[in-house]
Amino acid sequence: MTKKERYAKVIAWFEENMPVAETELNYRTPYELLVAVILSAQCTDKRVNTITPDFFRSFPTEKELAKAEQSFVFEHIKSCSYPNNKAKNLIGMAQTLIEKFDGRVPSEVDELQKLPGVGRKTANVIASVVYNKPVIAVDTHVFRLAERLGLSTNAKNPLETEKQLSRYIPPEKRATAHHWLILHGRYVCLARKPKCSECGLQAFCKYYQKNTN
Repeated sequence: MTKKERYAKVIAWFEENMPVAETELNYRTPYELLVAVILSAQCTDKRVNTITPDFFRSFPTEKELAKAEQSFVFEHIKSCSYPNNKAKNLIGMAQTLIEKFDGRVPSEVDELQKLPGVGRKTANVIASVVYNKPVIAVDTHVFRLAERLGLSTNAKNPLETEKQLSRYIPPEKRATAHHWLILHGRYVCLARKPKCSECGLQAFCKYYQKNTN
């Protein structure tokens, strides 16, 4: 099976079996999603969704967050990972939004990465989810699944995986493909004990073929 054929089969399977795939983070505005994605680094979406309702009551927009004391922000997010660093970044992000972008979350990946706490993965999430840009955010799930399925080959880092995925996944499918891989990795293709017996991708999966033959 060529790589092009593998991609075609994987995409077709997801389109049939997961026609609706979207973020599990709760949000109403680009600002809220940006906060949630920053909080989600090294933290589960489920945990973030328990934190953000109270957070957004205190900081409904970037204006309130930009003026907040770091210790006050910390108290709101202390149940997530790295709360000190994230509190600092969240305030810096809000201040930069106001100072450089007139309070509007930018749509371009390069512009988004100018915000404190926003790396390429977070920028790609915002660009694809909010602005429907044809980019693929590569987190640990996407990185793992791309390698296991054989969609990426010898990728040493998320950027290499992103480039390989972008080469074969049509632009109009990239935003959805990001969620296909994340959700499949979150609930089926687990890091330590993948549920291969429950997976419909067995016929196309290099990991499964290698470990069952």
